[in-house]
Amino acid sequence: MLCRYEIQSSFFLAVLAIAAFFISDAHGQVSPPTRLRYNVVSPDSVQISWKAPKGQFTGYKLLVTPSSGGKTNQLVLQNTATKAIIQGLIPDQNYALQIIAFSEDKESKPAQGQFRIKDIERRKETNKSKVKDPEKTNASKPAPEGSLFTCKTPAIADIVILVDGSWSIGRFNFRLVRLFLENLVSAFNVGSEKTRVGLAQYSGDPRIEWHLNAYGTKDAVLDAVRNLPYKGGNTLTGLALTYILENSFKPEAGARPGVSKIGILITDGKSQDDVIPPAKNLRDAGIELFAIGVKNADINELKEIASEPDSTHVYNVADFNFMHTIVEGLTRTVCSRVEEQEKEIKGTIVASLGAPSDLVTSEVTARGFRVSWTHAPGKVEKYRVVYYPTRGGQPEEVVVDGSLSTAVLQNLMSLTEYQIAVFAIYSNAASEGLRGTETTLALPMASDLQLYDVSQNSMRAKWNGVAGATGYMILYAPLTEGLAADEKEIKIGAASTDLELDGLLPNTEYTVTVYAMFGEEASDPLTGQETTLPLSPPANLKFSDVGHSSAKLTWDPASKNVHGYRIMYVKTDGTETNEVEVGRVSTHTLESLTSLTEYTVAIFSLYDEGQSEPLTGSFTTKRVPAPQHLEIDEASVDSFRVSWKPTSSDTAFYRLAWIPLDGGDSEEVVISGDADSHVIEGLLPDTEYEVSLLAVFDDESESEVVAILGATVARTTAIPSTVTTTSTATSKPTTAVFRTGIRNLVIDDETTSSLRVMWDISDYSVQQFRVTYLTAEGDRAEEAVRMVMVPGRQNTLLLQPLLSDTEYKVTITPIYSDGEGVSVSAPGKTLPLSAPRNLRVSDEWYNRLRISWDAPPSPTMGYRIVYKPINIPGPALETFVGDDINTILILNLFSGTEYSVKVFASYSTGFSDALTGVAKTLYLGVTNLDSYQVRMTSLCAQWQLHRHATAYRVVIESLVDGKKREVNLGGGTPRHCFFELMPGTEYKISVHTQLQEIEGPAVSIMETTLPFPTQPPTTPSTPPPLPTIPPAKEVCKAAKADLAFLVDGSWSIGDDNFNKIIGFLYSTVGALDKIGPDGTQVAIIQFSDDPRTEFKLNAYKTKETLLEAIQQIAYKGGNTKTGKAIKHAREVLFTGEAGMRRGIPKVLVVITDGRSQDDVNKVSREMQLDGFSFFAIGVADADYSELVNIGSKPSERHVFFVDDFDAFTKIEDELITFVCETASATCPLVVKDGNNFAGFKMMELFGLVEKEFSAVEGVSMEPGTFNVYPCYRLHKDALVSQPTKYLHPEGLPSDYTITFLFRILPDTPQEPFALWEILNEEYEPLVGVILDNGGKTLTFFNYDYKGDFQTVTFEGPEIRKIFYGSFHKLHVVISKTTAKIIIDCKQVSEKTINAAGNISSDGIEVLGRMVRSRGPRDNSAPLQLQMFDIVCATSWANRDKCCELPGLRDEENCPALPHACSCSEANKGPLGPPGPPGGPGVRGAKGHRGDPGPKGPDGPRGEIGVPGPQGPPGPQGPSGLSIQGLPGPPGEKGEKGDLGFPGLQGVPGASGSPGRDGAQGQRGLPGKDGPTGPQGPPGPMGIPGAPGVPGVTGSQGPQGDVGAPGPPGAKGERGERGDLQSQAMVRAVARQVCEQLIQGHMARYNSILNQIPSQSVSTRTIAGPPGEPGRPGSPGPQGEQGSPGMQGFPGSPGQPGRPGERGLPGEKGEKGNPGVGTQGPRGPPGSTGLPGESRTGSPGPPGSPGPRGPAGHTGPPGSQGPSGPPGYCDPSSCAGYGMGGGYGEPTDQDIPVVQLPHNSYQIYDPEDLYDGEQQPYIVHGSHPLPSPYSQSSYPSPHLAQPEFTPVREELEAAELRSPGISRFRRKTAKRSVNTPVAKRANGKKPS
Repeated sequence: MLCRYEIQSSFFLAVLAIAAFFISDAHGQVSPPTRLRYNVVSPDSVQISWKAPKGQFTGYKLLVTPSSGGKTNQLVLQNTATKAIIQGLIPDQNYALQIIAFSEDKESKPAQGQFRIKDIERRKETNKSKVKDPEKTNASKPAPEGSLFTCKTPAIADIVILVDGSWSIGRFNFRLVRLFLENLVSAFNVGSEKTRVGLAQYSGDPRIEWHLNAYGTKDAVLDAVRNLPYKGGNTLTGLALTYILENSFKPEAGARPGVSKIGILITDGKSQDDVIPPAKNLRDAGIELFAIGVKNADINELKEIASEPDSTHVYNVADFNFMHTIVEGLTRTVCSRVEEQEKEIKGTIVASLGAPSDLVTSEVTARGFRVSWTHAPGKVEKYRVVYYPTRGGQPEEVVVDGSLSTAVLQNLMSLTEYQIAVFAIYSNAASEGLRGTETTLALPMASDLQLYDVSQNSMRAKWNGVAGATGYMILYAPLTEGLAADEKEIKIGAASTDLELDGLLPNTEYTVTVYAMFGEEASDPLTGQETTLPLSPPANLKFSDVGHSSAKLTWDPASKNVHGYRIMYVKTDGTETNEVEVGRVSTHTLESLTSLTEYTVAIFSLYDEGQSEPLTGSFTTKRVPAPQHLEIDEASVDSFRVSWKPTSSDTAFYRLAWIPLDGGDSEEVVISGDADSHVIEGLLPDTEYEVSLLAVFDDESESEVVAILGATVARTTAIPSTVTTTSTATSKPTTAVFRTGIRNLVIDDETTSSLRVMWDISDYSVQQFRVTYLTAEGDRAEEAVRMVMVPGRQNTLLLQPLLSDTEYKVTITPIYSDGEGVSVSAPGKTLPLSAPRNLRVSDEWYNRLRISWDAPPSPTMGYRIVYKPINIPGPALETFVGDDINTILILNLFSGTEYSVKVFASYSTGFSDALTGVAKTLYLGVTNLDSYQVRMTSLCAQWQLHRHATAYRVVIESLVDGKKREVNLGGGTPRHCFFELMPGTEYKISVHTQLQEIEGPAVSIMETTLPFPTQPPTTPSTPPPLPTIPPAKEVCKAAKADLAFLVDGSWSIGDDNFNKIIGFLYSTVGALDKIGPDGTQVAIIQFSDDPRTEFKLNAYKTKETLLEAIQQIAYKGGNTKTGKAIKHAREVLFTGEAGMRRGIPKVLVVITDGRSQDDVNKVSREMQLDGFSFFAIGVADADYSELVNIGSKPSERHVFFVDDFDAFTKIEDELITFVCETASATCPLVVKDGNNFAGFKMMELFGLVEKEFSAVEGVSMEPGTFNVYPCYRLHKDALVSQPTKYLHPEGLPSDYTITFLFRILPDTPQEPFALWEILNEEYEPLVGVILDNGGKTLTFFNYDYKGDFQTVTFEGPEIRKIFYGSFHKLHVVISKTTAKIIIDCKQVSEKTINAAGNISSDGIEVLGRMVRSRGPRDNSAPLQLQMFDIVCATSWANRDKCCELPGLRDEENCPALPHACSCSEANKGPLGPPGPPGGPGVRGAKGHRGDPGPKGPDGPRGEIGVPGPQGPPGPQGPSGLSIQGLPGPPGEKGEKGDLGFPGLQGVPGASGSPGRDGAQGQRGLPGKDGPTGPQGPPGPMGIPGAPGVPGVTGSQGPQGDVGAPGPPGAKGERGERGDLQSQAMVRAVARQVCEQLIQGHMARYNSILNQIPSQSVSTRTIAGPPGEPGRPGSPGPQGEQGSPGMQGFPGSPGQPGRPGERGLPGEKGEKGNPGVGTQGPRGPPGSTGLPGESRTGSPGPPGSPGPRGPAGHTGPPGSQGPSGPPGYCDPSSCAGYGMGGGYGEPTDQDIPVVQLPHNSYQIYDPEDLYDGEQQPYIVHGSHPLPSPYSQSSYPSPHLAQPEFTPVREELEAAELRSPGISRFRRKTAKRSVNTPVAKRANGKKPS
């Protein structure tokens, strides 16, 4: 009702029918209504009635207008309505009335009339002869005495009235119900010995208002009726009927035997539970039922409830105002039935209604038991056995003949306690129930599981069967981390107890679980573990015939099942990796090797199942041989012959050089490799020459230089007999020739401390040789050995001791009797102190593990092993072994502990570098340790058994006095209880797992025993304890929230008032139902100057302990700092540590009595934006405006004000109701863009927000439709998901709108994928939206209320738009009857569906999942997502203006963009000069390739990055891609350089500038102009700088070349994957082309993006400035074409892209990672992987890198081409456009919002679907640190000595595996939220 002052201006229309709605199905002319009549029903209400017209029509329009002028009020009615009540009228006012019948497009003539209330009443009063119309009775007052029928019969009855008190009735209508009850009771002779009346009220739970024997007089009953309180809640009529049967019609409640039993039900709606069985039970018990329905009651349901016949027992009225019309008929019927029943009762001899006795249960099994009893006295017709689970469930019953006294209850649940009641059924009544309980047994389980016949990929399982089982279910899954979710299931019949499990992974431990199935119920599991055999590797690798370029490998073959071998050989320095596959052979020769190079070889056996672990080894190729026996002969005056002996057949050529010894130019000649001599001519006579020769081989390696001295003959002398040793004989004095007695000096047999020197003696007249050696730096070696003299016949010498890893120059000088000859020198280098290699860990156990390694190539003296725990404190220990040992078993380790292991090789000169690794022992500890049955003096602990445990030591320690108790338990004991503990004491329970003599670390928990019951306080300031725990209110039964009370404890409160606040908190919290993690968690803060946390959210888990804690809160005192308290709540209470749960409503209730002394607005507003709901309660002097600022909106629900602390009771019920409704809402209230709405901000819930996206694997952030709006790219197989319980813990509402703003990408697959879907725990879809990129359709699916799967598919041209590469806004509007699709704010389709059923919250919600996916190893499609919301209303889409889409944005009606600029139209100026070359931002769409233009110079070669481990290439994408693999090391020579499209890839700055420079003024509102959009060819509708369709005029390419300076090329290098280029180009096009071009040429643009030829079609044009800018369109194409980047749209523009492909350091790293050796390759290096998953693929064969050209500056910025049309200034261009676009105008159609009630009976599994190893989305914490072990008899290694400096505490230890080998392990698709990923410039940290 409106208040009186409101009635002057408006009035209400109420309908006596169902809600008004529209139907469109009328044909032909519509007839008008007739017989218009008026009837006054109250002083301000008139009932209008009429006769319906003939024919078909849709409904009525009812128009009421005050005759004095004013607003016409209209109501649309259903076509079945013939009455309406008009309320809020003025009695003296005249009103004009019109009723019009209408169909879809036609209306009838109006039926018209006028009325005034006073005139109608006056006409009624003047007609004295007429009977008073009952409808004119004032409905607000009881009927006067004597006006109603009175039952005069002496017969008596017991009448129980059951009244619906649900929320749908309302407080006003409940007053009318009281009036009805008053009239009903008044009709009977009520008294304790007369007719008795009892009353029960129900909603969600029923309650007795008074029993039959509660009142002894009619006046007392009438007084109780008048004071009947309104209950509120749901409508569970079936439960209420059962309740009165079991509680009201009982002797103790006043029911009398032999007296008529009457039940009267009053309800206004359809029951939410089943009413048929309860009503039948009442009728079977002899109770006659009457059913009264009001308003929305279901007439069929009333008939099911009431007794026969329906005509006298069922009543139904259209409104509560008309309940008085049925009083007389009802009382007459009841009165007559009481008389009839009394006669029937008196005419029948009623036997004694004794109950059966001696209830006995027997034959108990898992599925049933037998119930027996002793017969009840008298003639029993039947026995009714009712049974139901104690924990809750639907009661079931068995009825047996009265002659039987036993029944078998079957098909029960195992291990379940059942309540049993046996009733004796007599002919007209039923006895009391004989009650008892029994618990079924557990289902028998299979036994003696054996796993046998284990092979590499299969095993067999057998077990002992179970009698009675219907079958068996076998689950098996690998225990390997990351593979545990690959669980498989097999179901077999009961006859089989032996089967083979195949398709297993080699060398993998599997857990096998067998369940015995009994129907759908499963027994306890029987579990076993077994490990499959590994794939056999080859054995006994040997190397032979090792030369300088080849080596022969031999090995022992592996299993007969091998079909080949893969041989990897890697240069140990990691610079080159090669591999070859061979067949079933056992030998292979490696060729084309590099000389003097160490190679590591790994041989893998290849099987159908994969490859084995490798067999590894290493060898070093020899030095290329130098030519031997270099000699000079046949000397003449100007020539001599040089000859030598070749040493290898692969010599390519020789380089022969000579130079005069006395100075002169050196000369050189290249000689064929098959020559062995050469004559040097043109020499000077009588001149000595030094001649040198070296061999060059096919691999371009060079041998050492061999040198010799020789001389030509003098002209005047005879030729000496030996040039190198004789003198010439002349008449002049003799001149000696230089003599050399040495040739072929060789240094080999290098060790770490010695070199062997060998030479050939060419002159045996040498008496001695002097050998000297120095380091290459020129420093003399040790003085004592710097020179050694050896005899003339000795040609070898061992130089030692030398420095390791040091190059020496060794010089040998021949000593003759008459002097020294020519010295010959050669370099040599000692070996380094090589570290051991290939550290391996094996034989891991709980206290030991084995490490092995490969010996270094240098001989050692032994090895030093140092190991130290990593994750716990502990000293470093070390031990030594001899040089013949390469494996050691390390004992006495901690269990479950990682150790850093270092192995040093020991040499005579020191230690090598460390070979490091990490090893981990097995964890010897229990899991899932938890407490239960915590009492005051006892508590129990339970844990999950450890599979190898032989015993447990359980210790309990008091944290108060430190006292300990311990007990030893057997290895099969999973629990233990401790007694005689101290109340209120915190204890630490520790469980140590023991395995024989080994004991694992303690696993501990803390638990506190319950405190003593609190004694009543003696001081007056402490509130007395409330005697009982308040019962939960119905509205709070479904509440589940994190609730915090902020209580003002300032001085202004005072002790007494603070106690009243405590009492108020006690009552409010007492109204809650379940307290703890599965219900509502409560925290309290008391604040004054500083906030004090009384207790946190997770402090209490029961209502009893919580209420007790509230009573213990002490008054604080101080000033009032409310803002500080709210901030404290956010920082301290609402955290994970304090118990805050994800996806649960967060509610704060602030209670204060004054104005805050600090700011409350900012922090409360921030928290509301974060989803918190605030309630503010002010008392006395509180500031109401401040309360409004604190409370959420609307204030009517969230802000309360009372005059004093005694008035809390006035608001208590309402506050509890509103708080519990907030806490139990299916749709929480959220804030978005400053607006409140009920729904879900899905982007936040999935972590797709700026602060969180970096933690989401597979997601990168990019500009959206405008640059100020971010969007998120979901890369291929990102599979972004969240558990449903965190997003929709209460399921989905019945009516909602799903809103997406997204873009399909060029690399989005053509197969169907789910844009969003909800899966159950079996990964089966429940609800979602599917896009078929190939078929261009959209499908919505869900399960309806009947559990049937339903889908609706939409297609057509409007649907196809969303697949063509632009951003689109999609609304999917789901109601109980229809599914609508709205694209770009324009409705495109609507289809009929059934109302939805609710969903399970035990699954997950996923974005982009491919429809073909199965199970947790899913695939997902790449796409861009900017917006995703679910709004709990169907009218949301009609209010949306699509302001995020540039083509639909209306600047006048849309909010300003963030950081938007504005500019004036009057500021147009001439086109500015061309700017400097622009960056690579603006790109044309790929479109027509056009002429590529001249090729720019080669770009600079890319820098070689630091080699690093190369991860498998992740999804390719722009910078910021969070799932790409780690960047690999560079290629060997870096030949792949830059992406190489400097110039071609960039966009000319000139062509980019015009769009921004020209100040043409605002472009005009989008969408107002441009009907010429279909014309297309005129090109860019005035798009400055980028007119025309991209890519059309390819001839302008050369101009575009220039704008692309080198920097864009360099930029391209990091965006190595094509999809990045594609994105950048598409974004640039969208930015420059703007929405006119996007809309006017959408079809053409889409075909360019998707490479699909398409005709230009007419679309809705969103034109900018009309026409004028379009005229200079011809220059536009030039500017556009100036962006040759279009050609490279997919990322590698044509030929210039070749160098680019080579420039990817990461790519080369992929190919060139060493697979074996110290650095080892990470994965099969094999062929280089494609550069990402972009659409470009490989951009052609790599060209030669070429010289490093100019760094991208390909000439001047280039001719700009004719300037484009005048630019315009658009505020939105400051933000920049993304790929927005849309169609259609929003509509104003409004859909009525009808909330489907949450199914309160749906039971959710409290266990998380993802707990345990199968959860791919949850990261579990680590176990507690282990305690030290007891030492065994093994000798203890000593502490590592400080003087061994090589031991460094290195925290980063390599994984223990063969270098390079683990990189080629079989890859498994593993997703985990903590997987390290490479992250780049968008703010993500690198891995």
